[in-house]
Parts: sequence; C-alpha cells; structure tokens
Amino acid sequence: MSSSPSTSAPSSLGATPLQQEGAHWRMRYMLFIAGMGGLLYGIDIGIIAGALPYLESTASVLWKLSAQQLGFIVAAVLLGSVLSSLFAGALADWIGRKKVLILSGALFTLSIPCIALAEGYTPLLLGRLLQGISGGLIGVVVPLYLAECLGADNRGRGTAMFQLLLTIGLVLAAVIGLHYARQVEAVSLSAQALGDGGAALFAAKDQAWRSIFWICLLPGLVFTAGSLALGESPRWLFRRGRKSEALATLQRSRSAEQAQAEWQEMQALAADSNTDSGKGSATDALLSRRYLAPFFLACVILACTQATGINSILAYLVTILHQAGLPGSSANAADVAVKLLNALMTVVAVVLVDRKGRKFLLMLGSGGICLSLLLSGLLFWQAERGRQDIAPAVQALVQGDSLSMKLDDAFLQAQGLSSQGQPQQLTLAYSFGDFSNVQTRRSDDLDLKSLQIARADTVQADSVIGAFFRRLHLNPFADPASAATAPLKIEQAWIGPVPSESHGWLVTACIFAFVAFFAVGPGVCVWLALSELMPTRIRSNGMSIALLINQFVSTTIAAVFLPTVGHHGYAAMFFFWAGCTVVYFLTASFLLPETKGRTLEEIEAFFARKSNNNSKKASA
Repeated sequence: MSSSPSTSAPSSLGATPLQQEGAHWRMRYMLFIAGMGGLLYGIDIGIIAGALPYLESTASVLWKLSAQQLGFIVAAVLLGSVLSSLFAGALADWIGRKKVLILSGALFTLSIPCIALAEGYTPLLLGRLLQGISGGLIGVVVPLYLAECLGADNRGRGTAMFQLLLTIGLVLAAVIGLHYARQVEAVSLSAQALGDGGAALFAAKDQAWRSIFWICLLPGLVFTAGSLALGESPRWLFRRGRKSEALATLQRSRSAEQAQAEWQEMQALAADSNTDSGKGSATDALLSRRYLAPFFLACVILACTQATGINSILAYLVTILHQAGLPGSSANAADVAVKLLNALMTVVAVVLVDRKGRKFLLMLGSGGICLSLLLSGLLFWQAERGRQDIAPAVQALVQGDSLSMKLDDAFLQAQGLSSQGQPQQLTLAYSFGDFSNVQTRRSDDLDLKSLQIARADTVQADSVIGAFFRRLHLNPFADPASAATAPLKIEQAWIGPVPSESHGWLVTACIFAFVAFFAVGPGVCVWLALSELMPTRIRSNGMSIALLINQFVSTTIAAVFLPTVGHHGYAAMFFFWAGCTVVYFLTASFLLPETKGRTLEEIEAFFARKSNNNSKKASA
C-alpha cells in the first residue's frame, strides 16, 4: 500500500524455526477442519441417495408417506440450506466465524439421531431440515473463514481443499449406501432361497437406511470438536476493535513479517473505508443501471446451474439407475463410481480454471451436460414408450374409496402380460380431490407386491399454521375438507417391462458424462463467476440474492421430482433439464465475459462502460 496506516502494528520479532513449524501445523489443522466442513456439506447432499430406496420401501408402508412427502424429505436439506444462507453472513458478523462453525457442526450432529431414531414423518423431516441448516451455514462460513484466515499464497489451496472434500463427502455417502445395499441384497437372496419374502427383508431395509445415517455421526463429532480448537478470524477480530488479538492470530499462522504486512493492509483499508463512508455508497441501488447487467447475469448463471438437475440427480441417483434397469447393488456401485468421478474431475477443473478460463470451461461443461441429458432422456423415452395405461382396469378394482391389489401373475395375466423372463413395473397415479400421490411396484419385489390405497393414507389434515392461512384464504395447498368426500380416481396406471440391465448401464454412462462435464464446468467455475461478476458495492446483498435463487431452484426441482416422474416419466424430467442447459450454454457463450486474469476493478469497469454505452445509444 502506498499510504501508511494511521495505527502502527505492535512490534514483533522474527519467528524462530520452531515457531514457523508451529504456524505450518496450525495452518494444516485449519485446512483439515475446513475440509471436514466440506465433507459434511457433501454428506448433506449425497447421503439420501443410498438411503432413499429403503426409506421409500419401509416408511411408505409403516407411516403411509406419499411421494410428495418423500420429495419433501429429500428437498428438506435444500430448504434448510436456503433458510440458513439468509442469515449465515449476519450471524457470522454478530457472534464470530468460529462460533458459527461450532454451531453448524452441532446441528449436523443433532440431526443424525433425530433422523435415525425417527418413528414418523415429522421427526424425519425435522432432522433433514437440521442437516440443511447445518449445510447452509457451512457453505457460507467455511469459505469466508478460510479467505480471512489464510494468506494470499495458500488461499487458493484452502478453497480447493473445501471443494475437493465436498466431492469426497459425496463419495463417502455413496460407499456407505453401497455397503448396505449389498447387505440388503444378501438378505433378499436368502429370503428367496428359504421361501420367506416378507418380514426379514423388510426389517433389513428398515435397518439399512437408519444405519446409513448413524455412520455419518462420526464426521459431525470430529468437525464440531475440531472447531472448538480453531482460532477466530483475524479480520473479524479487527473489525470488532480487538486489534491486538487480530495481530496475535495472524502471527500464529504466518511469519512475523507477513503478519505485520497484512496488519498494515487491514489498517490502511479501514482508513480508506472511513474516508469513503460519507460519499453516498449506501444509496447505490442494487438494481441501478450500472449494476443490473452483472447482477442479472450472476443470477441467471446460478439458477441455470441448479436447473441442470445436478442436485436431484445426485440425490435420486440410485433410484434413477434402478428405474433404468440396474439391480440394487449395481445401482449403488454406480453411485459410488459417479461420486468418485466427480471428485477426480473437480481436481482437473482446479488445474484448468486459471489456464483455460471460466468462460471456456462453462461453455464446455454446459454443452456436454446438454448432450448427456438429451441422451439419457432418449433412453428413458425408448423404455417408457412401450408401457400401457391400464387405469380403467385398476379403477374397476376400486371398492368404495380404497384399493387393494397385488402385482402377481394372476393380475398380470388378466392384463395380457407375464412376469416370466422379464419383471413388470406398475406406476400408479391416483387422487382424492386435489390430494394426489404416485406409487410404484415391481413384480420381482418380494415385499412390495401388495398395493394398498386408502383415503386416510393420502389426505393429510392441515397443520395449525395451515389451518390459520386456510381461514384467510391464503393456503395454496390442497383442501382436506373437499378431499374428505371426493372419490378415489385412478389417473394413470402405466405398466410395462422393467428395462434390461444393459439399458441401465447405457443410462449410467450418460450420467457419468453428465457429472464429468458438470465438475469441469459449473462445479468450480460458477462460484468464481459469482464472486467475480458482482460489483464491490453490491457484493454481499447481490451474492445473497443469487445464492437464494440458486437454492430455491434446487429445492423446487427436488420437491417435484418424484411426482413428476410418476405422472410423466423420467424422460420428461431429463428433457426439461436439457432445455434449461441450452439456456445456460447460450448465456455462457454470448453474455458472459472472460474474467481470467482480470482484477475485480477491471471487470466492474467493463460492465460500467457497457452500461454507459447503452445509455448513450438510448439517449441518441
């Protein structure tokens, strides 16, 4: 800095070799705990993929959960992340970065027994919400803590460590799911050999999804306990007026010379901020002409990133591959392989991002994603077009307001079908008034042949809050009063052969390509683009809104995934994602400037000149 700070740093002697070694170890410890935060964030996203098939098989029977409720359980993590991201920055400014890290770890740890011991929908949903709130806090505060604590020479490595451990968290979640999938498959084979299909297999599936969550308790405990030993952010301490503590914190993680240099920069920046505080910067509107283009561009990029379907594909991957034709353990093994590929390609992206640039990698990634989604959609369309709608035949089986049927040989023969050689799959969409649900049954599932539909299992009463808004005519959801007398209507009853295993592997190959292109392009570049595009004066508010849009899109897609594929098939969902990715590719190609090698001030000046030129053309 050319100007000298108004307050000098306390004097400090040169560090001894022992002190330097201690600083290196403290930095490594910080990176390890930050990496554990990334691991938890990855587990938050990925753990439901391995647990969902068994949760769906057991909870839908024990607790009569609908497809919409299962969708809410999956989306609850994303919803919790949305909620916590709204106040994470303010909370970190209020109580400090370290305390928020401890809080996020404690919430994750608390969520595990809440989920694993659940005996109903409410505690299960609450536990998933806690996981989401924890993930949202981690996603905001860990990168912020790293940026404020690490020196310029290792800040990039710290951010890369967080991102890499996030993908490893996805791998860990997939490995856990694979382990229990093999256990369940072994029980299934044993039950078939003994001719006892029901109780043992059902108990194994119930045990599997609970154990999948229990195993995740250890990383949460390590992160929570490890955060207790971290130091506070020196930048936060400095802004709180605890300047001597800030310098001491700097000296514990870098040499005395580096600590004093950063101290002087912090002093100079504080002096500059005090000088500029009366120049009206607070009156700059978020949507003023000069800021509108970069703000809108960042929002579009973040929305399109989630509209590729990445979080839903990772969360529902085992279910998707199972529907594509892979058997249970093979689907879980493919899930592990996909998460490993994601981690490996993330390393490739970290290497390439400063060489090839953000724009090139986003164009490459979005183009490859679009092609992969189109191919996946075509494969599902080919498999689904051979299905028959037997809704009239199933409607004829309705007695009163309930339905009880078995997907056995007798039923299949009555429909002119046979389960010999290739199992059949029935996807049933039904409703009581505005309350609708979707159930799927396969003829080769020993414990799921019986299908029961009753009004009490489908029509859900309003909660206290829902009833309050219903009286104000502000509740947009289905009305249980009108559904109480509505007849059971079978809307669709699609039945057809389960796709072959070779078909399943073709879909798997397309999803492999999808994940590889995502990791190389949007997976890393989107966060760089977000921070680089936002002008300085709107960065905090602009990033919060853009991240909120990102998480809202992700939550919405996850919540509607199961009902959508039940009513319209998997092909429709993949084609929708492909269409959104076309918008992504066009945005990256024609609207996004290359930001590689440019300072934030140069990027901001680029948009300012563009805005001024447009203003001159409009006034001419």
